[in-house]
Amino acid sequence: MSTVSSGGVRLKRDSLGLSQIIASTLANIAPAMSFFFGFGLIASGAGVGAPITILVAMIVILFLTNTLAQFSKYRPSTGSFVTFIGMSFGPTAGAAASLFVVTGYCIAAASVVVIAGGWAATTLQTFLHINIPWQVLSIVATAVVGFLVARGIGLSTTWAAIFFYFELALLLVGAVIMLVANHGAISMAPFEFSSVTGGWKGIGLGFPLAIYLFIGWENSAMLAEETTDPRRNVPRALITGTLSIGILYMFLAFATETAFHNNVTAIGNSAIPFVDAFKASAAGLLIVAYLAGVTSIFSSLIGLTNAQARILFNSSREGLLPEFFGKVHPQHHTPHSAMWAFIVIALLIVLGFGTFDNIDPVTLFGETGTMGTIPVVITYLLTNLALPVYMLRYHRNEFSPFKHLIVPLLGTAFMLFPLWGLVQPGQPAPFNIYPYATLALFAFALIYGAILAKRNPDLVQRIGSYVADEEY
Repeated sequence: MSTVSSGGVRLKRDSLGLSQIIASTLANIAPAMSFFFGFGLIASGAGVGAPITILVAMIVILFLTNTLAQFSKYRPSTGSFVTFIGMSFGPTAGAAASLFVVTGYCIAAASVVVIAGGWAATTLQTFLHINIPWQVLSIVATAVVGFLVARGIGLSTTWAAIFFYFELALLLVGAVIMLVANHGAISMAPFEFSSVTGGWKGIGLGFPLAIYLFIGWENSAMLAEETTDPRRNVPRALITGTLSIGILYMFLAFATETAFHNNVTAIGNSAIPFVDAFKASAAGLLIVAYLAGVTSIFSSLIGLTNAQARILFNSSREGLLPEFFGKVHPQHHTPHSAMWAFIVIALLIVLGFGTFDNIDPVTLFGETGTMGTIPVVITYLLTNLALPVYMLRYHRNEFSPFKHLIVPLLGTAFMLFPLWGLVQPGQPAPFNIYPYATLALFAFALIYGAILAKRNPDLVQRIGSYVADEEY
């Protein structure tokens, strides 16, 4: 472990291979959790053609993966979005981005913490008739994940992969059982554009939610410093993860709709369509669906803490946030301070609103997930805009108008639609105040960035100073 000129320390290199960062990314996305709570609303907007909406969302996410892949080829960094925005637009933007996106990630992580306790409590009550308060189970999940991620990136990623592949097997088994049990209802209607309610308008209604199924696709970029050959493996993981999860979602959507005999009204009336479809197809094996949810949520919590807390760590290491979060454990070589702070803050958000405001886990899951996603999506957009600036500033001779300008601009344009779905007027409380809260956070982050940049003239040299595969 070498020391850089700025006085910081490095994370342990070559700890992860390509398959491990792909597994970590897929675990972060948490297909069971995302699909369980998102598909019904997508189908309500797009109708039987909901899988086509998911396909369109996957293509749009691939525009975004191009941006991170291009950045990672030239400057792989644990700082990810913050590094790329800061190097493109300057230290004020970099410092602002660090505070803005880390806050968004913390709030979004709270949605996983709360549903970890809520889903575990429901599972225990349903199958073992054991009643444990969901708050207690959320605390237990947080403590276990905190211990795992602090002990080492290899250990925690291995467990995230184990849980994810177990979850994947359960989902595939469940989907196949539904198709076999309802083989007479199998048709290609879900993949025909004529099945989309209202055509492109129907795709538009389901599109924002379909985009959110993929949140977490960026995970591997934040693991660059610990990844073998990051300039090659991070881009490959970004693309492979997005394609894999998109194909899986379309298959699950097809199986779920088949089990409902393509009855969109029934799907829309179901709180969790996949679980209800599986229950109707093989009630005796319902535990399969619930276990898939448990493992999905737990692996997601490991994956997101490992990745997203590293942005907090790197921002502190480069002087953008308080230096306390930039510590590395002397034995396990993990950013333990940042990771514990990240997951504990998420837990405190959950306990605060879930206990004192008496909000149930599913409702709080939706509220924190939505609020946290808004800053993250805005950061996606800013990173897209940063790519052409970065290339023209640092690699002008290798600038490609298509890869470095047209594709990121198209990605930005496409992402404006789901962003509008989150901030448009007329939404019920508390969602109607989220745009204003995000705007206030953005303004505060800009003021913070401007003050920090003025006080620290050397900040411009420190942003991006930790390149994943370079020696110091």
